[in-house]
Parts: sequence; structure tokens; C-alpha cells
Amino acid sequence: MSRTFSKSSQLYWASGIVSICGIIFEVLFGALGSYILGDGVKQYTLTISLFLTGMGIGASLSEKVVKNLITRFIAIELLIGVIGGFSSFTVFGIMAIAGEEATTIVLYTTILIVGGLTGLELPILIRKANEIGVEMNKSTARVLFSDYAGGLVGGLLFAFYLRPEFGLVKSAFLVALVNILVAFWMIYSFRKEIVYQAVYIGIAILLFLLMVVGTIFGEEMAFSFEQRLYKDPIIYSEETSYQKITLTREQGDLRLFLNGQLQFSSSDEHRYHETLVHIPMATVQNAENVLLLGGGDGLAVRELLKYDRVKSITVVDLDPEMVTLAKEHHLLTELNKHALEDKRVQIRNEDAFQYIKEEQKTFDVIIADLPDPNNESLNKLYTWEFYSLLRNHLEINGALMVQATSPLFAREAYWTIDRTIAETGLITSNYHVDIPSFGDWGFVMATREPVDPEKLKLTVKTKFLSSEMIPSLSVFGKDEDQQMMKEGKEVRFEPNTLIQPHLIEKYERAWLYY
Repeated sequence: MSRTFSKSSQLYWASGIVSICGIIFEVLFGALGSYILGDGVKQYTLTISLFLTGMGIGASLSEKVVKNLITRFIAIELLIGVIGGFSSFTVFGIMAIAGEEATTIVLYTTILIVGGLTGLELPILIRKANEIGVEMNKSTARVLFSDYAGGLVGGLLFAFYLRPEFGLVKSAFLVALVNILVAFWMIYSFRKEIVYQAVYIGIAILLFLLMVVGTIFGEEMAFSFEQRLYKDPIIYSEETSYQKITLTREQGDLRLFLNGQLQFSSSDEHRYHETLVHIPMATVQNAENVLLLGGGDGLAVRELLKYDRVKSITVVDLDPEMVTLAKEHHLLTELNKHALEDKRVQIRNEDAFQYIKEEQKTFDVIIADLPDPNNESLNKLYTWEFYSLLRNHLEINGALMVQATSPLFAREAYWTIDRTIAETGLITSNYHVDIPSFGDWGFVMATREPVDPEKLKLTVKTKFLSSEMIPSLSVFGKDEDQQMMKEGKEVRFEPNTLIQPHLIEKYERAWLYY
């Protein structure tokens, strides 16, 4: 009786462990898709859908597996180990060699296969528990309990430990090692039932060694694949809890990428940051308290510190690792002039939406230097609800400045942002500037009273912007202006809201071929 209990207990524990591995692979695939292909919500949705579909297919196929149950389970674990272990490494390689379309096919196929194998193994464990003497209703309940509990543990492990500590490539190999160790465990525990025991042991040892090699060297090799995605040599790369930070440099041009998207080039970033900062600062001549949302690289802060009248700058940036890098990396501190270390600067590592909901202070100038709205998480920072909160925290004579993507490449997205801000009751004024590394880039400024750009005067030293230039930045060409026609009808821009987040679709459609 104790022997039967011992065997069944091992099966339940094995079920829980492989479930932990399964959920980690599932969320890892979602993170991988988000990083490589963009739009995190879309990628996680597709990942969950494909993984569950695979599990359904696997569960359906499991009814054909009625013999040699433990041997089949071991084979499945070895397959999950090798496919899941090499998944991240392979996707980075395919992306570098064959491009996005081939990467999409490989990633989605991998998700479906690993999901299918995961769906196949659970019914096998249930039947095996029943085979060794556990009643079917009890074996089903216990295996499923172990599976669901393991899922929770796996999700927490990936989010709070594996991804921030090991990254996507090394995490995949580490989890695969666990799958293979489970296979070893089952080979030993049920050794009398396995006909070709030596063969399975040999395969498991080979795969175990491959995963160890992958854990040690895989990230370095994947880094060489990743390098092909960037024009210039990578000098720094880090996977934080929130994003992938990459710095490249070539002939003095330093570039920052977040999740593969260019954030600035040191050769022309001054054009962007001077427009972002100095136009609202010229609008509010007595600005003392400034709120900067985003801007963890310290470049916008550098421009704000040119004003002696500024008493406090509150920087709200979600990722503390980005701020730390901007404070410590010598190339970034050289570029931002150690701006984040100034005693007037207060840094809050919080979600901008949550921060502004809870903050009680008002500000003379609010600058939203946030990434483009290419996923649901960022989209909420471009909604009527968010801009309404910003309005409520703006002094009566204050100014809000929002980076608003390109009016040339993403015309509908730009004017949708403008309309969304205007719906809060603020009066918008529009500016755009040519930035060689980005192209034509747009900004929306909002105030409670109309602003005449002809009257805006700069009082600080700049490299690019001048008082005489400001009015010209408010003039848009015919292919950038909000007066646009489709099928003979003038396009009406609707505000972007939390309930109707249509800005994402406009943004993705606009940037699809760029």
C-alpha cells in the first residue's frame, strides 16, 4: 500500500513540476513574441490561444495512448525539454537570418507544439495514476490540482525571478533542464517498466548536456544573432523586469533601444528634446515645478536644468534599471551631463497612470516623454482618461507637452492624440520637427488659453531651436495636416479612450511597413 502511495505521490509531484515548466514556457513565448514582434497584448493573446489550442489537440490525441504510459511520458518530457530549451535561441537566430515573417511562423509553431505536448502529458499521468491503483476520480482531481497549482508557481517564478535574473534565452534552457531531470526521475522510479532503459538514459544525458551548454553559452551566441538586428555594434544589453535595454555605438553615435525600438540617437537627440522641453517652458515663463513622465535617460532633464527658475523636477519612469543606467553608464552621463543627480530632481519609479491618480500636487509644466502607443499598457497613457488627470494636475497658466509620434508616417495616430487631448477641454497647438534618425516627429502642446507661437521666446542656450524657428514648427504640409480625405470623405478623428482604444490599431497600421 505504501509502495502504491509512493508511486502515485511521485506522479502528482511530477505533474506539478512539469506544469510549472509548461506555464513558464507559455509566458516566455509571450514575452519573446512581444519583444521580437511588438504589441505585447496581441502576442500574449495569440500565445495563450495557440498554447491552449495545442493542449486541446494533445488531450484529444492522448486517448490513443493506452500502453507504455510512463515511457511515453518520459519521451514527451524530453521533447518539451529540447524544443522549449532551444526556443528563444532559435527565434533570435531566425529573426537575424530570415526576418520577421519566418520568425512569426517558427514561434507560433513552437507554441502550438509545446502546448500540444503539454496537453498530451496530463491525461497520461492521470491514466498512470489510475493504473497503479488510484481511483479515476481521485487521480484526475489530484493531477489537475497539481497542474493548476504548478501553473501559479511557474507564472510567479518567471515574472519575478527568471526573466529579470536570466533573460529569455538562459531561462528557456534552465526550464528545459528541469523537464529533463523529471524524465531522469521517472526513468529511475519506474525503471522496471521501461524496456529500452539504456536508450532513454542515453538520450536524457545527451539532452541534459546540451541544455547545460546552452545555459552557459546560449546567451552569448544569441547576442551575436541579436547584433545583426542593429546597424551599430551593441555595447550594452540588459533584460529588466519591464523591457530590453540596448545601447549601440558607432563612430561616436550612441543609440538607445527599448524592446528593439529606437529611443534616441546622440547625433540628433537635441532636436527632439529641445522641441519637447523649450516650447512649453517658453510658454510658461514662471515655471518652477515640472513633471516629466518618462525620460529616464536624463536627456529631457538636462534641458530643464538650463532654467535657474526651476525649483523641482519630478521624473516618473517605470523602470529603475533605466534610471540607474542613465546615472552610471559613462556614455549616458556624458550625454545627459549627470542631470539625474541634480538635487532638484526627484525620481519616482512608478507607472505614470497610477502616479498621476494618486498625486496631489499641481505642476506648472507637464511633459509626457513616453514611448509610442504600440500596446495596451502604453495606450492607456494616450487616453482621454489619462489626459484628463494631467489636466487636473496642471496649474491654471500651465502647459502640457506630449510627444505624439510622426504626423507624416502615422498621420491618423498623431491627430487622434491631438483630438483626445482637446476633448479634455484644453486648447491644443501642434508642432513638428525633422529628426534625421526618426524622420518628421510631432508634438502636441495643451494649455487653457490659446498660444501664439510668434510670441514664444527662448531664454536659454540651445544647439538647434531658436525663437525665430518656433512658428515654422507649427506649420504642417498637406500630407501631414489633419484635413485628410478617405474615399471622398473627410476623416473625423475620434478620441482614444480606455473603453475604445482604437489608437493602437491606427498606430500599428501606420507603422506596418516602416
